[in-house]
Amino acid sequence: MKAAAAFGSAIALLASLALWAPAAERSNAAATSAAAPSGKLALPRRSMTRVPLSPKALQRFAIATAPYAFHFPRDHGAHPDYRSEWWYFTGHVRTKTGRRFGYELTFFRFGLKPGDPRPAAAQSRWRGHELYPAHFALTDERGRTFFHTDRFAREAIGMGGAVIGALDVHAGDWSLRGMRSTKPNFERMSLHARAMVADEVNAIDFVQVPEKPPAVHGRGGISRKAACESCASHYYSYTRLRTTGTLTYRGVALAITGLSWMDHEYGSDELQRDQAGWDWFSLQLDDGRDLMLYLLRQRDGSVTAESSGSLIQPDGTVRHLERNEFAIAQTGSWKSPHTAAVYPSGWRVQVKGLRIDLVLAPTVADQELAGTTTGVSYWEGAVDVRDASAAKTTGVGYVELTGYAGTIRL
Repeated sequence: MKAAAAFGSAIALLASLALWAPAAERSNAAATSAAAPSGKLALPRRSMTRVPLSPKALQRFAIATAPYAFHFPRDHGAHPDYRSEWWYFTGHVRTKTGRRFGYELTFFRFGLKPGDPRPAAAQSRWRGHELYPAHFALTDERGRTFFHTDRFAREAIGMGGAVIGALDVHAGDWSLRGMRSTKPNFERMSLHARAMVADEVNAIDFVQVPEKPPAVHGRGGISRKAACESCASHYYSYTRLRTTGTLTYRGVALAITGLSWMDHEYGSDELQRDQAGWDWFSLQLDDGRDLMLYLLRQRDGSVTAESSGSLIQPDGTVRHLERNEFAIAQTGSWKSPHTAAVYPSGWRVQVKGLRIDLVLAPTVADQELAGTTTGVSYWEGAVDVRDASAAKTTGVGYVELTGYAGTIRL
């Protein structure tokens, strides 16, 4: 579950604006960045050629149905038969001196018209029915500051795009690209983003190397979000990525190493009108296990029964977790000075029968992406993970909270 679904209510308005505006970008004023960006990885650019969509997609967007078998590297690429899709990276990195940063870089793809082909040679290159919002954030744990920015790119004239059948996504000069590998289930990736605020630069140039194969969430190749037929997505994650490269923060280029998590999800009608938002957790434990959990919250305060999760073993084996197999309790709260929203801030996570009893604490309280270009505000932040009984650090994680700064409407 990621924030892409949150943009449904804003897309129609932005689509009309996008017919005239080539791109939009916004940064928060609370954090700063500076100087020259680090060098980009020299990778070949793949062709943006599309293949014809299926007859089903020409009438309406496809829905995620079971059984569905993932095929890699094909399914790392774009799926324009579906209305929404996202490639989502979060992670924890360290400099040589031990300074810690959290980061997020996300690419979203939204289809506006099912079955719309790319412009023919004689047609205007300004045509296009896909939108590519993207979000970039950095958490400076030592300085206890949070920087975020976002942009909104149209498909037209190549401002935003994603290749079918191969991993190659961009929004302006922010990019995610796969790198040739002899192991299709272990796609190496490059990640680049750069943002300037007040003559200062923040940037990341990272290489991601999977330590586990993709973890497929849900059952039968779908991750269910509610009881209706269309309330599902196809969802997999690289839960443990060895991360190296350069982080440029406030103008200073820093060599980093660390651990990242990547989600790739696509579907067309995941959420329902009675669902207000969700709490999503990705946890990487020191013993080599990884844990993904999500709670879908109803407007009446209850939790959707289809909320679920996955436990990924050190060897990559995935165990699906039903809602009754785990418990998540809020241990604190934080009120945003930007939106006045009150978010949970601190959690206890328990998984029955697996000796998992964890306490999560944000590394910085304010990690809210407030007032993005799409008008959606949400909290996405780095957390420390501790063993509840031994009170010792036992891992790292990321938490996403949506619907607290206004009900998510699709």
